[in-house]
Amino acid sequence: MMRPLMGLAPRNLVRELLAGVTLLAIAVPLNIGYAQIAGLPATAGLYALIVPAAIYALTVSSRQLVASPDAAAAALVASSVGGLAAAGSKDYLTMALAQAIICGVLFLITAVFKLGFLANFLSKPILVGFVGGLALDILVSQIAKMLGVKINSGGEFVEKVGDLFSNIGTVNWWSVGISVVAVIVLMVGARIAKIVPWALIVLVLATIVVVTAHLEASGVAVLGKVDAGPPHLTWPVLTWVQWLNLMPSAIALLFVTMAEGLLVARSYGEKRGYATNPNQDLFAFGVANIASGATGGFTVGSSTSRTAAMDSSGSRTQLPSLVAAVGTLLLVIFGTALLADIPSPAIGAIVGVAVLPLLGIRDFAAMWKQDRFEFVIGAVCFLVTLFVGAIAGIAVSFVLALINLASRASKPAIDVLEADDNPHHSLLDSAPSGQETAPGVVVIRLAAPLFFANSTVFADAVKRAVRASDDPPVHDVVIDLESVTDVDITAAETMDALKEWLHDHHVALSYSRARLPLVTRMREIGIVDDETFYDTNREALTALVTAPPPAR
Repeated sequence: MMRPLMGLAPRNLVRELLAGVTLLAIAVPLNIGYAQIAGLPATAGLYALIVPAAIYALTVSSRQLVASPDAAAAALVASSVGGLAAAGSKDYLTMALAQAIICGVLFLITAVFKLGFLANFLSKPILVGFVGGLALDILVSQIAKMLGVKINSGGEFVEKVGDLFSNIGTVNWWSVGISVVAVIVLMVGARIAKIVPWALIVLVLATIVVVTAHLEASGVAVLGKVDAGPPHLTWPVLTWVQWLNLMPSAIALLFVTMAEGLLVARSYGEKRGYATNPNQDLFAFGVANIASGATGGFTVGSSTSRTAAMDSSGSRTQLPSLVAAVGTLLLVIFGTALLADIPSPAIGAIVGVAVLPLLGIRDFAAMWKQDRFEFVIGAVCFLVTLFVGAIAGIAVSFVLALINLASRASKPAIDVLEADDNPHHSLLDSAPSGQETAPGVVVIRLAAPLFFANSTVFADAVKRAVRASDDPPVHDVVIDLESVTDVDITAAETMDALKEWLHDHHVALSYSRARLPLVTRMREIGIVDDETFYDTNREALTALVTAPPPAR
């Protein structure tokens, strides 16, 4: 049995099948809404639930993660492709398909070269800010649908807000009524019974009301005709320049999808006691996205909300995704006529309620209390994504991630050790007097790799420790390398300069407790030559401490 279907047995077969029906009921209305956000026909959202979802379910290592277009991916598609082609045009659809294929190829490359660690550069504040900016942009469009107000949904955030307020006098009160009832049902229903497909119930009831009361004639917008037929193999035909223009947005989609997908897959694996393979999951995302672009869908990512719904329903395999794929296939072949009269306000309410948690309000509040600097990082990502664009948002996110990394790396723990190996105090602040480990001897521990970002900070800390001890003057400095895992050539140059400074001040330099690979590395790049290394045996270090100081 394939790994995603491991755990499937006669005793849980019915439960898994019912979970698949639930997933179908949740996914169909959401994917229609996400396709509209992306500026694509409803079939693009439905086709992404068929072949791509099935391929993903059969190749992924996670037994539960649900693959599907999501709100963030849809917004990225709209903001990136919208700048290259007119929404709704044939070129627009072709570029969206090509974007999914490029994203899939990039996923395969990350899987082959095991580059999943790159997703770690998107820290929580960055993800919260980036996704929150996209979510607010989406929310404005959905509010317009709920009010029955026409706006340029493919425009920038400021333009959308301007359109909304300038056209507020055209509000359709039937649309408002449908939206209010839909939101109440969705939010109250989720509290009563999360497993119930409230989105489907809202769509069915709203459609019945619109059809029986002929509300379309009163100005309530409906989805309209949805082309029937199964997905078919296709290949987007574009110029090389157009393919290259899609690369930045595909890379942005790659990182956002990779960060969220791997994190969610790992968390559910740990929660339910099974192992996941990140590189296999990247491969699964790759083939799923290529399949999506080749069968009329758009970029596929991970759906946190749908995965949580399946977990709550008791599902522990990928069978629900396969059931949903089959159900969606039957729908696009035989049931598209049922979709034509779905009211747009109901779709807007469903998508709006779904993206509301993505605003990250609680996360921002928590970051404000926990770490103001991380809060600022998240806020900057949020504002850039919202007012400049998604591509700029992801670029700024990586720059801020590197700044945050460099800031933390440049402030390593540097301590003077007491005789019992306990830290005496930190040397990052101005060093107090009398900080020797023993008379005339200072043992200093660095608890970080020694590299370009912190080597100067460490050298300055050593100098402060030497200057701070006058009676008796320091004659030996021992650097404890127990917590140092690596060094680079910038650190080698800094340490050479430090050795010269110590020599000029009649201070001998030696090292203790270095791992053998680190010693080899230090010799290779010239940090050490004939310096003494002390091992974990205290006898040699004790002899150093008790030895008389060298003649000056």
